[in-house]
Amino acid sequence: MCGIAGIVSSKEVNQELYEALTVLQHRGQDAAGIVTCEGDRFHLRKDSGLVRDVFHTRHMVNLRGTMGIAHVRYPTAGCISSAEAQPLYVNSPYGITLAHNGNLTNAETLKKELFVQDQRHLNTDSDSEVLLNVFAHELHELGKLRIGVDDVFQAVTSVHARCRGAYSVVAMITGFGVLAFRDPHGIRPLVYGERKTGLGTDYMFASESVALDVLGFAKVRDLEPGEAIFIEKKGILHARQCAAATALSPCIFEFVYFARPDSIIDNISVYKARRRMGDKLADKIRRLRPDHDIDVVIPIPDTSRTSALQLANQLGVKYREGFIKNRYIGRTFIMPGQQLRKKSVRQKLNAIGLEFKGRNVLLVDDSIVRGTTSEQIILMAREAGANKVYFASAAPPVRYPNVYGIDMPAAEELVAHGLTEAEIERELGCDWLIYQDLEDLIAAVQHGNPDIRRFDTSCFNGEYITGDVSQTYLDHLSNHRNDNAKAVRDGAGTAIGLHISG
Repeated sequence: MCGIAGIVSSKEVNQELYEALTVLQHRGQDAAGIVTCEGDRFHLRKDSGLVRDVFHTRHMVNLRGTMGIAHVRYPTAGCISSAEAQPLYVNSPYGITLAHNGNLTNAETLKKELFVQDQRHLNTDSDSEVLLNVFAHELHELGKLRIGVDDVFQAVTSVHARCRGAYSVVAMITGFGVLAFRDPHGIRPLVYGERKTGLGTDYMFASESVALDVLGFAKVRDLEPGEAIFIEKKGILHARQCAAATALSPCIFEFVYFARPDSIIDNISVYKARRRMGDKLADKIRRLRPDHDIDVVIPIPDTSRTSALQLANQLGVKYREGFIKNRYIGRTFIMPGQQLRKKSVRQKLNAIGLEFKGRNVLLVDDSIVRGTTSEQIILMAREAGANKVYFASAAPPVRYPNVYGIDMPAAEELVAHGLTEAEIERELGCDWLIYQDLEDLIAAVQHGNPDIRRFDTSCFNGEYITGDVSQTYLDHLSNHRNDNAKAVRDGAGTAIGLHISG
């Protein structure tokens, strides 16, 4: 999962792109990058680390120009290295930079095509570099010294014909303009807004609407699946549908976990969707145990607070903050490596013993993925003196890999894979485990926009909406992207980096 942004403005965009990335930091903590365009030159800064660590004054002053794109990354495909930080760049044709959120499911096939047929070199394992080179090749095939807006849209049409999977993209063609487009299923979010100034209209693209809000842009709308929007550097907007067949199927996990609650995605308020998740959970608890003995509801900060508070209100049970979060520790789910995840949980959370001692506690989290965090939090609640520890998940059991840009690649690393809910309950060590039903989760989110007929729920039910995901592909993905494989590549990447810098 990553965060992307792009701005075309009448003034310098470096500071606003930086601020956009800080707002989108929750979508990726591995690397950050900004590229701006000044005349016919671009200026790029990217590196591993948080936004605040990657950019300093000496970098910002060099990021000159009135249009640019930006990216925050966490690793799904590829390894953890500054070489794979985005935006990525190719000089031919025209000088193109690109930032991508999602994952291509046919990346391996495209890599071979790019080498054998298109004769393009790839320097990383990133599927984003594949996507960039496909787009660049399609523009190059037009054979023009100078291109127009129609040529850009034609290239995007060709990208849709070749690429499979999830991709929300912002790209910049040096000296020409900024492009944004979304895959034909609209799996990953992408929104655009505008801001009127005395010099005209500024435009902005972002993964989430909250980034527009913070910078004073009024949201216009989400990009439609398969749609491309191009903003010329002089501020002229062009929009076109570039896919032959589309079906909006946004990832439901955005509403469960990734997106900020103050964002609106595909006309659905994330905050209200999470409130409804709490309502549905409360209904299930009343249905299963009308005579429950829950004394207090405690959220696992931060994402589950909205659902937990609504659940407590519906049950008529006390709501308390029982864990204090160290805000200088990243989100454990998107931390690379199981050992690092385990180590970070107790560094990240500390229990307030007074809220647990002698009580039957219902802990509420947004989801349970690998189970590492949940298991340790349940143990912390017992150590704090809880009489009984119940655990509720606002999402159903995560049983299947995600192939569309979320770091759930290996089924064997998911605590729910192949287990019944009773077995998961024993694995986690809680006295009662309550999962949201999938139909209730869909209803909670869909209520905000009934026009959406289908969501990507593949990590819950194994149904992959792009229709091209085989067991062979899932096995390859698991072997390439499980924690052990990442550890091996990280070690190799570090050694290569030292060799180059030495």
